[in-house]
Amino acid sequence: MLQFLVVIPALLLAGLAMVLPWLGLVLWVLVLATGPDYWLNSLTGTPEATAGLLKAYGLAVLAGAALRGGLKTNRWNPAFAFLFMFCTGLLHGLHPGLSLQASLRSLIGSAAPLLFSFVRLDEIFRRRAIAALIWAPVFAVAVDVVLALSGVDQLYVLEQGALRLGGNGQPPFLGGFALIGFYATVLELADRPRPGMAAMAGLNFVIILLTGARSPLALAIMMLLALLLLQKRLMALAGAGALASLVVLGSGLFGFLRAVDLTKLGEATDLSHRMLVWPFFINAMRQSPWLGWGVGAGKVILPVTSQLSALLGTNAAHDEYLRIGSEGGFVGLFLLIGLMALWAARGSSRLPRGQAWLMRLTFIAFAIQSITDNTLIASTGSAFFLWASVIFADAENRSKRAACSPAAPHLPFPSPSPPQAPPWPIPAPPQSPSS
Repeated sequence: MLQFLVVIPALLLAGLAMVLPWLGLVLWVLVLATGPDYWLNSLTGTPEATAGLLKAYGLAVLAGAALRGGLKTNRWNPAFAFLFMFCTGLLHGLHPGLSLQASLRSLIGSAAPLLFSFVRLDEIFRRRAIAALIWAPVFAVAVDVVLALSGVDQLYVLEQGALRLGGNGQPPFLGGFALIGFYATVLELADRPRPGMAAMAGLNFVIILLTGARSPLALAIMMLLALLLLQKRLMALAGAGALASLVVLGSGLFGFLRAVDLTKLGEATDLSHRMLVWPFFINAMRQSPWLGWGVGAGKVILPVTSQLSALLGTNAAHDEYLRIGSEGGFVGLFLLIGLMALWAARGSSRLPRGQAWLMRLTFIAFAIQSITDNTLIASTGSAFFLWASVIFADAENRSKRAACSPAAPHLPFPSPSPPQAPPWPIPAPPQSPSS
């Protein structure tokens, strides 16, 4: 009965996504930000069903946008790397715990967030997507407040004496989504500084700080400093340094913040038991170093039924380099890295110089975060690649409009200046007497 209550609204929403893709997109992004893996499972049954339902709705939005705008080529898209790894996995042989159907589902789930780059996105779709990604973390916090007041979930969790914003299991996820919203505001501020956009950047930064997510906080600080340097806001940069110094000096007052609390405990660089999981993926890479074990093998290398998985509450690698290396080997890993770099360089080449520099720095930040987080398989990966596809499409559209706009013809020599009127009136010539 519960599944029936989910299927009917899902079909109606899919129809909405086909008719009004931008509205379906806004709904999809806002739902992703709320962390539905933690509150929708009671209706769908399993986390895999929830993730599949969300990916399916994203594909419905993609199909609606494609029907409206059409398709285009995107030769350096990283999705081709996942297709290559899927094919090599079939040739080499899949992991013993991985079925063909599961590998195909993982291929679709891995490539789907990157498929927006194959669609011609109109202006309304692009603007709504950016606005939704910026506001999504705030919407997620508002939903958490409602769920906490209704007794369904918690607004915050207590971890080692520090508070973390977000319900059970959600703080890292919320921090990652707020980081994407912060990336979007930084790029918008680089284009045109606006008080409202600066306020949204500050709001997303505060959400990151309150979630206690360490890598998103460090990367947000890096992007903020880059923006201030780009705009030559030296006084603001000095003020940010002074504020950081006050936080350190008054750490007793800010001890409720997880970043400050872990620094006081000497655990700011602790990997949160990730090194217990990594040996399983390293061992899988050693057994098949070149081609790996097929797309989706990262879900079965550490069995869900193992004691370690039950102890940690997850069997994910929390290191995308190890996960991709175990699924596609060194060939698939370096192919994905190469295509990602080419895709970012090609897409950002049409942006203004300052924005292009910041966009490439964002991809470097994404690569750094992938060392300790699930950046590709989580819902935050869908949001990040949607944002990147929208930014690249917007830059391409602007460059085409600039190329089509009429320009003054270039002459090989300067054109003569128009005659200037004299500063005094010229008397009219005398009239000859009429005969």
